[in-house]
Amino acid sequence: MTYLRRAFKYLVQICIIFVLIIGALMLTGYISSDVSVAFQQGWKSIAYIAGMFAVVSLAYPFFGYGKRTIHAKGDPAEYWARIDAAMASRGYEKAGETENGGYRYHHTSTYMRVMRLWEDNITIEPVLGGFQAEGLVRDLARIVSAIDHKINTYGD
Repeated sequence: MTYLRRAFKYLVQICIIFVLIIGALMLTGYISSDVSVAFQQGWKSIAYIAGMFAVVSLAYPFFGYGKRTIHAKGDPAEYWARIDAAMASRGYEKAGETENGGYRYHHTSTYMRVMRLWEDNITIEPVLGGFQAEGLVRDLARIVSAIDHKINTYGD
């Protein structure tokens, strides 16, 4: 269900951006305000574009969300304070606990939360050999690197 909700949110977002761009072009006179002139097949072209947006929106959650492993030795409880500090340095705050003994974080910036359609949650849960972070792939690389830097020394 989460997958379909995310796909629907992205479909709405892409359609709004499309309408804003086409509307701006029509208002400034760069293209005709008559849809049958602006698009080769008129409203049929709009339907094709909407269908293409739907396909892209259905694919994005599959590629846009993922999991990464953070390696750590010892008891996970001793690392949570450092993980919280790493998340705070990246602009995230603790939002709640998960049923598996981990924590859910979300962005502190309302602007970033709105731009990500409230799909900005990062979940960090203890797993064998460390932690597993789950969330937007574009954020995970920076977050996993920050956490890894806080909890592992690598000979420093």
